[in-house]
Amino acid sequence: MEEIQVEDSPANWGEMGNPEPLSAESYAAEAMAADMEPWIVFDSRKTPRAEFDRWLETNRPSQVRRFGDEERGRGPVGWIAVYGPDYCPPTADLDGLQESWERLLDSGRPVNFQTVKELALNHGVLSGKWLMHLDTGFKVDHAWECVARAILDGKMYTAKVSPHDSKSDSKHVICAYSKDFTDERAVMRLDSAIRASGVKCPLSYKPDVYTYLGIYRNNRWKLCPTIYESKFDLECVPRRSHVLNKVTNLEVM
Repeated sequence: MEEIQVEDSPANWGEMGNPEPLSAESYAAEAMAADMEPWIVFDSRKTPRAEFDRWLETNRPSQVRRFGDEERGRGPVGWIAVYGPDYCPPTADLDGLQESWERLLDSGRPVNFQTVKELALNHGVLSGKWLMHLDTGFKVDHAWECVARAILDGKMYTAKVSPHDSKSDSKHVICAYSKDFTDERAVMRLDSAIRASGVKCPLSYKPDVYTYLGIYRNNRWKLCPTIYESKFDLECVPRRSHVLNKVTNLEVM
């Protein structure tokens, strides 16, 4: 199956904080386990749009079970994803990234946003995603439908959502992707597209290089795994997001 990327943990692992937070290594292991399970994908490059409504109704995230559903004859599901009309799997030098990461750790140089960004640029690992954490049921199903339809309309690139984990009370996560986390304008345009689709919940943005390197919450370098946060202002006219760059601590928009 064609994958988007090795990805972040389903639910709110590593981003929102649990009552008993795990180590970054544990979050990374949970994420890897989900990535290795089968995905449910609607690929708009290959599948007629006329089939989308039925696909969406059949695969609502609140109804798809992360660890399988014997009654419906389904096995475990890692992610539910939609590929847009212009989706192209990213190419990146992941082996080189890991080698450079090990050299960085051995060198004694600081591990911070700038040194990780340097690795990302050197190895072409530039994609990133806005993360949305939502309760199961109507909230996640509605937000996922908003995002998925925007992708089919070409307003977003690609996205995925975690299925329901009946063994946990953790939230679903929706990941909406941009191609280059260093392109702040593009990241902000994606935020605007998400808001225009109807999603109003808080968002946080994480570069995929952090995911590949296992940089999650509670990592030993005390590095924040997200670099932007977005809060939608319902009282502002016109309504808009307030986005904070967490690296510079400055408001972007």
